[in-house]
Amino acid sequence: MMKTIYALWGVRDLLAADPAPRLAGAAAVQANIADAAVETAMLRISTFDAPVQAVVNVWWDGTPRPDAAQRALSAVAERVVGWHVEEATPIPPPVTAVRVRAPGLSNIAFLRKPDDLSQADWLDRWRNHHTAIAIETQATFGYVQNVVIGPATAGAPDIAGIVEELFPIEALTDPHAFYGSGGDAAELARRIERLMTSVATFGGDRNLDVVPTSRYRLR
Repeated sequence: MMKTIYALWGVRDLLAADPAPRLAGAAAVQANIADAAVETAMLRISTFDAPVQAVVNVWWDGTPRPDAAQRALSAVAERVVGWHVEEATPIPPPVTAVRVRAPGLSNIAFLRKPDDLSQADWLDRWRNHHTAIAIETQATFGYVQNVVIGPATAGAPDIAGIVEELFPIEALTDPHAFYGSGGDAAELARRIERLMTSVATFGGDRNLDVVPTSRYRLR
Protein backbone atom coordinates (compact mmCIF):
# COMPACT_ATOMS: atom_id res chain seq x y z
CA MET A 1 0.00 0.00 0.00
CA MET A 2 1.34 3.42 -0.96
CA LYS A 3 2.07 5.80 1.90
CA THR A 4 2.69 9.53 2.22
CA ILE A 5 3.95 11.40 5.29
CA TYR A 6 3.26 15.08 5.91
CA ALA A 7 4.98 17.44 8.35
CA LEU A 8 2.83 20.31 9.63
CA TRP A 9 3.60 23.71 11.14
CA GLY A 10 1.22 26.32 12.50
CA VAL A 11 -1.22 23.58 13.46
CA ARG A 12 -4.65 24.30 14.85
CA ASP A 13 -6.57 21.69 16.89
CA LEU A 14 -5.88 18.72 14.65
CA LEU A 15 -8.07 16.27 16.55
CA ALA A 16 -11.05 18.61 16.66
CA ALA A 17 -10.68 19.51 12.99
CA ASP A 18 -10.11 15.84 11.98
CA PRO A 19 -8.93 16.12 8.37
CA ALA A 20 -9.40 12.38 7.72
CA PRO A 21 -12.89 12.67 6.13
CA ARG A 22 -11.49 15.18 3.61
CA LEU A 23 -8.55 12.97 2.63
CA ALA A 24 -10.09 11.44 -0.48
CA GLY A 25 -8.59 8.09 -1.40
CA ALA A 26 -7.06 7.47 2.02
CA ALA A 27 -7.44 3.97 3.42
CA ALA A 28 -5.91 4.87 6.80
CA VAL A 29 -4.78 8.08 8.50
CA GLN A 30 -2.55 8.57 11.55
CA ALA A 31 -1.75 11.82 13.33
CA ASN A 32 1.25 12.37 15.59
CA ILE A 33 0.91 15.58 17.58
CA ALA A 34 3.54 17.43 19.61
CA ASP A 35 1.08 18.20 22.40
CA ALA A 36 1.07 18.90 26.13
CA ALA A 37 1.32 15.19 26.97
CA VAL A 38 4.90 15.11 25.65
CA GLU A 39 6.10 18.64 26.41
CA THR A 40 8.56 17.39 29.08
CA ALA A 41 10.42 15.10 26.64
CA MET A 42 14.16 15.06 27.29
CA LEU A 43 14.95 14.35 23.61
CA ARG A 44 13.89 17.01 21.12
CA ILE A 45 16.02 18.07 18.13
CA SER A 46 15.16 20.64 15.45
CA THR A 47 17.01 21.15 12.17
CA PHE A 48 14.06 22.48 10.18
CA ASP A 49 13.68 26.26 10.43
CA ALA A 50 10.99 25.69 13.09
CA PRO A 51 10.04 22.61 15.15
CA VAL A 52 7.51 20.29 13.50
CA GLN A 53 4.18 20.47 15.34
CA ALA A 54 2.42 17.45 13.85
CA VAL A 55 3.01 14.58 11.44
CA VAL A 56 0.23 12.98 9.40
CA ASN A 57 0.65 9.53 7.82
CA VAL A 58 -1.68 8.62 4.95
CA TRP A 59 -1.98 5.11 3.52
CA TRP A 60 -3.63 5.19 0.12
CA ASP A 61 -6.33 2.93 -1.28
CA GLY A 62 -4.87 2.96 -4.77
CA THR A 63 -3.13 5.88 -6.45
CA PRO A 64 -1.95 8.61 -4.04
CA ARG A 65 -3.76 11.94 -4.23
CA PRO A 66 -1.19 14.30 -2.72
CA ASP A 67 -2.71 17.51 -4.09
CA ALA A 68 -6.05 16.77 -2.44
CA ALA A 69 -4.28 15.77 0.77
CA GLN A 70 -2.28 18.99 0.82
CA ARG A 71 -5.48 21.02 0.44
CA ALA A 72 -7.18 19.11 3.25
CA LEU A 73 -4.23 19.47 5.61
CA SER A 74 -3.76 23.14 4.74
CA ALA A 75 -7.16 23.72 6.32
CA VAL A 76 -5.67 22.77 9.71
CA ALA A 77 -2.06 23.98 9.34
CA GLU A 78 -0.26 27.03 7.99
CA ARG A 79 2.50 24.99 6.33
CA VAL A 80 2.35 21.45 4.95
CA VAL A 81 5.19 19.50 3.32
CA GLY A 82 5.11 15.84 2.37
CA TRP A 83 7.06 12.87 1.08
CA HIS A 84 6.06 9.59 -0.54
CA VAL A 85 7.66 6.72 1.38
CA GLU A 86 8.24 2.99 1.39
CA GLU A 87 7.32 1.56 4.79
CA ALA A 88 8.85 -1.26 6.84
CA THR A 89 7.75 -2.25 10.35
CA PRO A 90 10.51 -4.08 12.26
CA ILE A 91 8.25 -3.85 15.35
CA PRO A 92 4.57 -3.36 14.42
CA PRO A 93 2.99 -0.75 16.73
CA PRO A 94 -0.09 -1.81 18.71
CA VAL A 95 -3.44 -1.07 17.09
CA THR A 96 -5.59 1.42 18.97
CA ALA A 97 -9.16 2.60 18.62
CA VAL A 98 -9.86 5.55 16.34
CA ARG A 99 -9.16 8.94 17.99
CA VAL A 100 -7.81 7.27 21.15
CA ARG A 101 -4.28 8.23 22.20
CA ALA A 102 -1.86 5.34 21.77
CA PRO A 103 0.05 4.40 24.92
CA GLY A 104 3.49 5.84 25.56
CA LEU A 105 5.69 8.28 23.67
CA SER A 106 6.04 8.29 19.88
CA ASN A 107 9.26 9.85 18.61
CA ILE A 108 9.36 10.85 14.95
CA ALA A 109 12.83 11.34 13.44
CA PHE A 110 13.54 12.97 10.08
CA LEU A 111 16.85 11.70 8.68
CA ARG A 112 19.08 13.33 6.08
CA LYS A 113 21.66 11.39 4.05
CA PRO A 114 25.26 12.63 4.34
CA ASP A 115 26.68 13.85 1.03
CA ASP A 116 29.59 11.40 1.21
CA LEU A 117 27.33 8.33 1.23
CA SER A 118 25.59 6.85 -1.79
CA GLN A 119 21.90 6.09 -1.43
CA ALA A 120 22.64 2.36 -1.54
CA ASP A 121 25.28 2.57 1.19
CA TRP A 122 23.13 4.83 3.36
CA LEU A 123 20.16 2.49 3.08
CA ASP A 124 22.28 -0.60 3.75
CA ARG A 125 23.83 0.89 6.88
CA TRP A 126 20.48 2.09 8.20
CA ARG A 127 18.13 -0.77 7.34
CA ASN A 128 20.43 -3.80 7.28
CA HIS A 129 22.93 -3.00 10.04
CA HIS A 130 21.45 -0.41 12.40
CA THR A 131 17.93 -1.81 12.80
CA ALA A 132 18.84 -4.70 15.09
CA ILE A 133 21.09 -2.49 17.21
CA ALA A 134 18.34 0.10 17.65
CA ILE A 135 15.95 -2.60 18.83
CA GLU A 136 18.50 -4.18 21.18
CA THR A 137 19.55 -0.91 22.84
CA GLN A 138 16.19 0.84 23.32
CA ALA A 139 12.91 -0.01 25.05
CA THR A 140 10.82 0.38 21.92
CA PHE A 141 7.50 -1.44 21.54
CA GLY A 142 6.87 -0.09 18.04
CA TYR A 143 9.35 0.72 15.27
CA VAL A 144 8.43 1.97 11.79
CA GLN A 145 10.98 2.85 9.10
CA ASN A 146 10.00 4.95 6.08
CA VAL A 147 12.41 5.36 3.16
CA VAL A 148 11.60 8.52 1.21
CA ILE A 149 11.07 7.77 -2.48
CA GLY A 150 10.09 11.26 -3.59
CA PRO A 151 8.47 14.57 -2.65
CA ALA A 152 4.70 14.80 -2.32
CA THR A 153 4.60 18.60 -2.19
CA ALA A 154 6.48 21.24 -4.14
CA GLY A 155 9.64 22.39 -2.41
CA ALA A 156 9.67 19.60 0.16
CA PRO A 157 13.02 19.60 2.01
CA ASP A 158 15.50 16.85 1.17
CA ILE A 159 14.74 14.06 3.64
CA ALA A 160 16.05 10.51 3.21
CA GLY A 161 14.11 8.63 5.88
CA ILE A 162 11.45 9.08 8.52
CA VAL A 163 11.38 6.87 11.61
CA GLU A 164 8.71 6.36 14.25
CA GLU A 165 9.70 4.71 17.54
CA LEU A 166 7.28 4.04 20.40
CA PHE A 167 8.55 4.10 23.99
CA PRO A 168 6.98 3.73 27.45
CA ILE A 169 5.66 7.09 28.64
CA GLU A 170 8.30 7.10 31.40
CA ALA A 171 10.90 7.49 28.63
CA LEU A 172 9.88 11.13 28.37
CA THR A 173 12.21 11.98 31.25
CA ASP A 174 13.88 8.72 32.38
CA PRO A 175 16.91 7.53 30.36
CA HIS A 176 16.63 4.04 31.86
CA ALA A 177 13.03 3.77 30.63
CA PHE A 178 14.14 5.03 27.21
CA TYR A 179 17.04 2.61 26.83
CA GLY A 180 15.60 -0.31 28.81
CA SER A 181 18.62 -0.47 31.09
CA GLY A 182 16.69 -1.32 34.26
CA GLY A 183 18.37 1.28 36.47
CA ASP A 184 21.87 -0.07 35.80
CA ALA A 185 24.15 2.90 35.09
CA ALA A 186 26.84 0.80 33.42
CA GLU A 187 24.30 -0.90 31.17
CA LEU A 188 22.79 2.47 30.28
CA ALA A 189 26.21 3.79 29.26
CA ARG A 190 26.91 0.64 27.23
CA ARG A 191 23.62 0.91 25.36
CA ILE A 192 24.05 4.60 24.61
CA GLU A 193 27.59 4.09 23.31
CA ARG A 194 26.54 1.15 21.11
CA LEU A 195 23.55 3.02 19.70
CA MET A 196 25.43 6.25 19.00
CA THR A 197 28.30 4.38 17.35
CA SER A 198 25.77 2.74 15.05
CA VAL A 199 23.79 5.87 14.14
CA ALA A 200 27.04 7.66 13.28
CA THR A 201 27.67 5.17 10.46
CA PHE A 202 24.75 6.58 8.41
CA GLY A 203 24.66 10.17 9.69
CA GLY A 204 21.83 9.65 12.15
CA ASP A 205 23.80 11.45 14.85
CA ARG A 206 23.62 14.85 13.13
CA ASN A 207 21.51 17.04 10.87
CA LEU A 208 18.24 15.44 11.98
CA ASP A 209 14.95 16.31 13.66
CA VAL A 210 13.41 14.37 16.54
CA VAL A 211 9.81 15.24 17.35
CA PRO A 212 8.20 13.83 20.53
CA THR A 213 4.50 13.19 19.87
CA SER A 214 1.25 11.64 20.95
CA ARG A 215 -0.01 9.10 18.40
CA TYR A 216 -3.62 8.87 17.18
CA ARG A 217 -5.30 6.74 14.53
CA LEU A 218 -7.84 8.91 12.70
CA ARG A 219 -9.03 6.27 10.23
